[in-house]
Amino acid sequence: MLAEAHTRAQSVLHAAAGTIFTGAVARVEREGRLVWERAYGTTRLDGAAQPVYCDTVFDLASLTKPFVSTAALAAVASGALKLDEPLGRSVVPEWRESPFEGVTSRMLLAHTAGLQSGADYRQLLGEDVERYVLTRPPAVEPKTSVLYSDFGFIVLGVVLERVHGRALSGIVRGYRPRFECRAAIPATEDDGWRGRVQGVVHDEKAYLMGGVAGHAGLFGTASGVARLGEVYLAALHGRATSLDRSLAREAVREQAADPVLRRGLGWALKTTDENSCGRWFSPQSFGHTGFVGTCIWADPERDLCAVLLTNSVYFGRNDTREFRARFFEAVIEDLGLR
Repeated sequence: MLAEAHTRAQSVLHAAAGTIFTGAVARVEREGRLVWERAYGTTRLDGAAQPVYCDTVFDLASLTKPFVSTAALAAVASGALKLDEPLGRSVVPEWRESPFEGVTSRMLLAHTAGLQSGADYRQLLGEDVERYVLTRPPAVEPKTSVLYSDFGFIVLGVVLERVHGRALSGIVRGYRPRFECRAAIPATEDDGWRGRVQGVVHDEKAYLMGGVAGHAGLFGTASGVARLGEVYLAALHGRATSLDRSLAREAVREQAADPVLRRGLGWALKTTDENSCGRWFSPQSFGHTGFVGTCIWADPERDLCAVLLTNSVYFGRNDTREFRARFFEAVIEDLGLR
């Protein structure tokens, strides 16, 4: 379809450029094929600004989680990891005789392991972050409720490193962009600690871990993020996919109920029209957001995937859910699928 046909989505993004984000890339795919892609704005709003293109690399923030989840499911498929075996038995000996002794990979993926959500970076200065995370007491009793947790995915990254015997950056590609590439990556926050962050991970915990963590740290393009969505949509619609079909289907099935946002394995599942995908994505939709302004939603009913990468945190830690919802609603309207 011609880009000109996507007038509603373009209007939403044009209106937000320079006020909600400095740069953005939007990409829409249907049935595994590109429908529309468009870049907006610049990498920052000063003399160091560069144009944003469709292949611009963004800090993906928590979109790292579904990538790492997919790596974990691939480890399950290969037999290197068991989805429902307590990790304290072998992979995480630090959890033996602790409240986490019975925690499984499934529980980490579904955010039901009971780990604390995170920690202020000032608590972590001078700490071994991996050890800190593995030895914190639980925030809630494991398996009793959903508690969205960066710590849980830091542990998942550690688990992958231990079962594969190599660094997470060698298992999942996209960490730590080369220095010469950084100026072309949209800048994120001026956080008062590091100054204007650009080309290095925004998330403070991941930064203190050398830029490589299970919860944040990946950099990537809109096409790369959409490719991840297609791994799961393809499994649901009978197309070739790189992940075991049964595990892919299991990942986008409800694993944990929650009134705000139900959980699959690494994915959030649409729960209400208040979610960032807005009103028109179907109840079967799955997706994820990233703190810096990144988002993906896939709708199996329509065999549709939409990706929006921005650097909205450039303007502060504001809630951009309404803006995201307007974009995803506009995608459905532009395609005539409402």
